[in-house]
Amino acid sequence: MDDLRAPSDLKLLANPTRARIMQLILNSPDGRRRVGELATELQLRQPTVSHHVKALMDQDLLERHPDGRRVWYSLAEHQRDRVDALLPGEPDRAIEPEVLERISADLALRFSGTFSRETVNRYVAESFTLLSTTSQLTSHVASITSTFTVDRLSALATQTTSKYDPGESRRVPEVLFVCVQNAGRSQLAAGILRHLAGDRVHVRTAGSAPASAMRSVIVTALDEIGVAVGGEFPKPLTDEVVRAADFVITMGCGDACPVYPGRTYLDWSIDDPDGQPLATVREIRGDIEARVRALLASLAVNDS
Repeated sequence: MDDLRAPSDLKLLANPTRARIMQLILNSPDGRRRVGELATELQLRQPTVSHHVKALMDQDLLERHPDGRRVWYSLAEHQRDRVDALLPGEPDRAIEPEVLERISADLALRFSGTFSRETVNRYVAESFTLLSTTSQLTSHVASITSTFTVDRLSALATQTTSKYDPGESRRVPEVLFVCVQNAGRSQLAAGILRHLAGDRVHVRTAGSAPASAMRSVIVTALDEIGVAVGGEFPKPLTDEVVRAADFVITMGCGDACPVYPGRTYLDWSIDDPDGQPLATVREIRGDIEARVRALLASLAVNDS
């Protein structure tokens, strides 16, 4: 009798965190890892990693090996062929030099009079490197690099303008949402705030350890309430987006954000939707929406 699990059970590997756990185990010299090691590598809390490891254990994808007070986890050998077939390969981070040159030339024109060509070149190269080393940059490499660079340069330009003053409304407020993977909570909050405020508030997001893509369940949860995600994708946390913000709102990322004077910092204690069913994500969405509406009311932005 074939004891392999049905392919539907292996849908767990569609979750980037669980896929990454499996990759780390498979790539280790002896084919096994401990939860503490995985947590350090993934920059996640041990309970979070334990949750994912348990889910993989429940589907018979991992085997547990107690060793005194230590516990190691390895791939269940009878699942190797299917796991190898379903795990994403190494990210394709290649980009032709002339493509980066084209991006730099176009953005130098766009930011002409604000930044020199040298500054634009540096930000394009650095943005590509950041995306390559902190996330699974697997497709649309050029457009994502360009979009991320524009966001960073726009944030840098914002620092030279007058700061938001609720009394004088000299410019729209800048809000930055930060969570761990920039694939769940921060994207929910940003999507809802953009939807409600339009161009009255400028919204950015970032992650202390960005995932490869937005969670499909997050896209579904936003779509249910008429909020489109557009071309949003997880982005690394960079200094200039924090400096540009008037309000920095963190959700589960600890002290990853640098603290600068003159900004309002809020920490929202919100459950992590990673790995949760849609019903639970809807509850999280409701919590976030209530907080976003209260934030928008406190900004007192108007159409004048």
